[in-house]
Amino acid sequence: MLKHSFAGQMQSLTAIRSSDLSSLSGAAFSLPRTQLSFPKKVFLCRAKFAESVNEGSFSLRVVPPSLLAAEREEAKAVLTLFLKKQGLSNAVAARTINKSEPFIDHLVSRLHSVHKSRYLVGRELTTLEIRDALIPYLETLLEEFGDILVDLVENFPNPPIKERSIEKLSSPPEEGRPELPVSTPNTAVNSKRIKAVDRVTKVGPAGKLPPHVVYLTELGMELELIKEMTRKFPSFAYYSLEGKIKPVVEFLLDLGVPKSDIPTILSKRPQLCGISLSDNLIPTMTFLENLGVDKKQWAKVIHRFPALLTYSWQKLKGTADFLYEMGLSAESVGKILTRWPTIISYSVEDNLRPTAEYFRSLGVDVALLLHRSPQTFGLSIEGNLKPVTEFFFERGYSMGDVATMISRYGALYTFSLSDNLIPKWEFFLTMGYPKSELIKFPQYFGYSLEERIKPRYAIVEESGVRLLLNQVLSLSDSEFDKALKRKIKKNQGSRR
Repeated sequence: MLKHSFAGQMQSLTAIRSSDLSSLSGAAFSLPRTQLSFPKKVFLCRAKFAESVNEGSFSLRVVPPSLLAAEREEAKAVLTLFLKKQGLSNAVAARTINKSEPFIDHLVSRLHSVHKSRYLVGRELTTLEIRDALIPYLETLLEEFGDILVDLVENFPNPPIKERSIEKLSSPPEEGRPELPVSTPNTAVNSKRIKAVDRVTKVGPAGKLPPHVVYLTELGMELELIKEMTRKFPSFAYYSLEGKIKPVVEFLLDLGVPKSDIPTILSKRPQLCGISLSDNLIPTMTFLENLGVDKKQWAKVIHRFPALLTYSWQKLKGTADFLYEMGLSAESVGKILTRWPTIISYSVEDNLRPTAEYFRSLGVDVALLLHRSPQTFGLSIEGNLKPVTEFFFERGYSMGDVATMISRYGALYTFSLSDNLIPKWEFFLTMGYPKSELIKFPQYFGYSLEERIKPRYAIVEESGVRLLLNQVLSLSDSEFDKALKRKIKKNQGSRR
């Protein structure tokens, strides 16, 4: 997991669909807490530079404090997204960031080093420039340190125990410096995982796998998926079939969950099998039904976000109270929790409230946006929302225009700049429509460029008539054909 390319993942993060978000924000995560140590001077990289420009650097006194604060927030956003894409839950990523002030300073220091000339002429960096400077560096660290990256981030620049040398990532080794010794890593976590995986794959005297593993394979769960699930949550290997796993599975089936969905649900949240049906699971479901969750939709809700049933009542109520506070009716709260249960995983104070304040500052109706697009509130303000807002500002749209667009199409902020907004904008410029057409129909960005926008527009161009952007894209094939023929007939009549 930790070896995947982050650059490609960052580009698609804002276009994640609901299933991806459920997996990401609901997934339990743990990394081996192996620690490492290395000389202090190697990573004594706070944002400090030589005072002399002639020496090829500059003083931080030329960077305004407000800009430094903003850059630190940008660096935090990039690092947060990076950690989450490696599998950390929102809560774990947030805790890691809170412990990583020196590493954040180090990222800002690197940012200044890479773009030194920009600061010397007084030009501030854009969000995209900051990402482009930091992501390759984080990928380099990831490639070098893999599973112990979180230790590096949290303990920077002074971790107590060392597993491997990291000198070459910051400066060349001094001549004559001996290789740093490698100590024995802390293998407790790995040992626990190995034992758990061995338990679920061990063939007994009768030549069969353990009963609970046989049961799961008969449900359609591949052995490799069971092993992967056990690596992430070793306790699952010790759950009894009759006492824990089977009762929960049968309960889910009785709710209407298709048998084919069981492997996905359990792999996303194996902890479900460790929860008492009578003491926890059923009372939690009743509590959620009282908050408005449609009890007829439980099969879909659990498939979308199985972690929902593992949260405390205080957490569930806290999110519902926030939604009420934003002006949503009880009916709307119930619909949001049913349609997008992943919102429960978002921190009220770290995600929901700051995001609401940000959209309110743009003039957006927050209650309406929450109702239409609750997934938007799981995005990073610095890493996702502000770059999209800046994208439209830079193209001449006012704050009021942006507020109208997001109010009409809440999913607008979930799209990737590089993969979606930029290429579609560039094609839009060739279509001859005024920019105001996107204010009327921001849903344009939700259609496939290659499969919908270009083919439909080519047909319109070939016909020699003009349709509203909404008509070009939103109509079904048959309705589009009718609209085109009506327009052609109308134009022919006017020429007579």
